[in-house]
Amino acid sequence: MTSQTTLDKAPRPQDPAPAPAQAKGLRGHPWLTLFAVAVGVMMVALDGTIVAIANPAIQKDLKASMADVQWITNGYLLALAVALITAGKLGDRFGHRQTFLIGIAGFAAASGAIGLSDSIGLVIAFRVLQGLFGALLMPAALGLLRATFPAEKLNMAIGIWGMVIGASTAGGPIVGGLLVEHVSWQSVFFINVPVGVIALVFGLVILKDHRAENAPRSFDVLGILLLSGAMGSLIWGIIQAGSEWGWGSGNTWACLGGAVLLFVLFALWETKVKEPLIPLGMFRSVPLSAGVVLMVLMAFAFMGGLFFVTFYLQGVKGLSPVDSGLHLLPLTAMMIVSSPLAGALITKFGPRIPLVGGMACTAIAMFGMISLTPETGTLAMSLWFALLGLGLAPVMVGATEVIVGNAPMELSGVAGGLQQAAMQVGGALGTAVLGAVMSSKVGNVFAENWKDAGIPFPADPKLEQAAEFGVVPPELAKVPGMTPDLLATIGKVIHDTFMSGMGLAFTVAGVVAVVAALVATLTKRGENAEAGAGAAHI
Repeated sequence: MTSQTTLDKAPRPQDPAPAPAQAKGLRGHPWLTLFAVAVGVMMVALDGTIVAIANPAIQKDLKASMADVQWITNGYLLALAVALITAGKLGDRFGHRQTFLIGIAGFAAASGAIGLSDSIGLVIAFRVLQGLFGALLMPAALGLLRATFPAEKLNMAIGIWGMVIGASTAGGPIVGGLLVEHVSWQSVFFINVPVGVIALVFGLVILKDHRAENAPRSFDVLGILLLSGAMGSLIWGIIQAGSEWGWGSGNTWACLGGAVLLFVLFALWETKVKEPLIPLGMFRSVPLSAGVVLMVLMAFAFMGGLFFVTFYLQGVKGLSPVDSGLHLLPLTAMMIVSSPLAGALITKFGPRIPLVGGMACTAIAMFGMISLTPETGTLAMSLWFALLGLGLAPVMVGATEVIVGNAPMELSGVAGGLQQAAMQVGGALGTAVLGAVMSSKVGNVFAENWKDAGIPFPADPKLEQAAEFGVVPPELAKVPGMTPDLLATIGKVIHDTFMSGMGLAFTVAGVVAVVAALVATLTKRGENAEAGAGAAHI
């Protein structure tokens, strides 16, 4: 049986889903199920941004390079992206409840191990493990919601689920700032342990097992290896090009060329294998395909931009971690406030207009942040951060419905994994690409800025690395012959160089957001979410 035949036998999106049976008691109750999965999903979503505010502290404590710090984020996102679709299949095959609970337990354990790590290598290794367990959790949550809620309530449930992700993502910087400043950067990871225990208890008591009737009986191991190799080669090549190899290096082009080859081989293999990792027939749905691309582009702009904002606030502006989180409060508050509104608009009018408007706001915010300087006041920063939060909320809520709602019911776990994989791939690519853009710009302008400043001695290569973070090394003040005026001049060179790189990174992010707004015009409401006729009410 080919993958095409498998897809043809799957229930079509226009076919109404069978109504879930009325739940009695705690186990399997739809709204309690939503609460239980929201606690677990909140932990993973929070971790996506809470670490961003801790990156400067981790970099300083563990003496990490820019590439190392990028891998703290990218190792996690890449592991999530690679494993999410496979994890969705595991849920369809063995039950979403089991995979969700294993994901919760493993994620909490890996988080505790990161907090106990004393080297950057261990932090990155356990972040990868954390991402793998997080991958089990996310698509299982969507699978549980889709199996528990009747069709006419599913859109509302997914909207609330997306709101939890959006609010948790936005709340990460504030929670991270409080923990880093008043406890330690390790506490950012330790906090997942008690949250994980609570989520595990709720899951054991409330969640009811669900699995697809025609779930796959085998797994596409070669497909997993090809996709993992392609993504890893792509991200590794981009990061190394910006930090060590350079864009003209043979190593860079070998990695990027290898990634293209592996992606092509993966696509060819998926058309031939009996039970493919990603049934390519899913992408015959234009709205589903547009939703996937939209998630990639949105996460590219948001995660890539947020990576530099935290260094700008703590390095250039000299703010504490808590103050940095508070300065991002307009972004957080706007996402929390506008997510329910976005859900209501999407429910009433469909996702297209809110998604286009959301990405347009995101683009304006990215272009606006190019104007940030070391002297920019709180009000001006708050304007752009608030606009960014306003733009992201409808995308966080709406793209989930577009992808999952337009997929066949039999492939709900795969669709959930695909939706989250798209977001993680976008975040990893955004951090890697914008990091490479930043590093290249810093390398191009640092020497010129140093010369123009008239500093009477050659620049130390370590100071160019410091410019990538926008941080003036504290030990610089202790260098023999260093005067306050000279220190201020060197500091200005470092900050101006960082701002040049960050401005170019925001320009790229803004262009990506514009492209995302155009892609959003191809989306429409998932027909599964509309098929509510005859379904039982909760």
